[in-house]
Amino acid sequence: MTSHSSTSGVVTALDADLLRVTLDRPARMNAVRIETLDAITDALESRAGDSAVRAAVLTGAGGAFCTGADLSTTTTNDRPTAATIDAANRTVAAIRAFPRPVVGAVNGPAAGVGVSLALACDLTVATKSSYFLVALTKVGLMPDGGATALVAASIGRARAMKMALLAERLPAREALTAGLIADVYSDGEFASAVDNLRRRLTNGPGDAFRWTKDAVNDATLTELDNAFARERNGQLELLASPDFEEGVTAFRKKRPAAFRRT
Repeated sequence: MTSHSSTSGVVTALDADLLRVTLDRPARMNAVRIETLDAITDALESRAGDSAVRAAVLTGAGGAFCTGADLSTTTTNDRPTAATIDAANRTVAAIRAFPRPVVGAVNGPAAGVGVSLALACDLTVATKSSYFLVALTKVGLMPDGGATALVAASIGRARAMKMALLAERLPAREALTAGLIADVYSDGEFASAVDNLRRRLTNGPGDAFRWTKDAVNDATLTELDNAFARERNGQLELLASPDFEEGVTAFRKKRPAAFRRT
């Protein structure tokens, strides 16, 4: 079964015992909108109770995994809202709650909420050319989608703070060394490596995987729900600020932002 929605920008495919969810907006480097996030959530939630599905893979089409929220048409009257934040939080929560292992197959840049989507997965692997970038401060915003909990849970407070405050790009090899992701493969061997990983998961003990996933996540992501709430409150304040308007204008015009110095 394969379904493709051009309006949402997500392709879902059920290949025997594997659910594959692909972000499919390559012209926008798989930047997401509310419809995109909702489609990912729906794909996972609709198969959560299907015992035939033994694993899931989340990946991107083209040369990117996900470059965050789509700011290409954001204006003063058309900007991310509470609904956007809520949609991202629901998607991350759906990945976390899916009762089978979810592989984050990062095939290119992961930025903004794309980092949250990747790290919410249980086994995150990446191509050597990929990188991870939490750069929302560049447009006057803060990390969201649970990133303040997901990144810190993986690499600790100091490195997470550096990534978030200084918009530090972390290449895949460094992300692996830092403990942010599970493995890195050359671009040429990535597809076969993900397929091998999928086979190990779908042929493994499903119940043991489920209990293990929940136990590890419950032990390490204790602040995820609180992070959703804190990020939502902070982001809504920031979305209404002059710094965000300046940040988006600078982003579109490809120039440095001139933020307030108050």
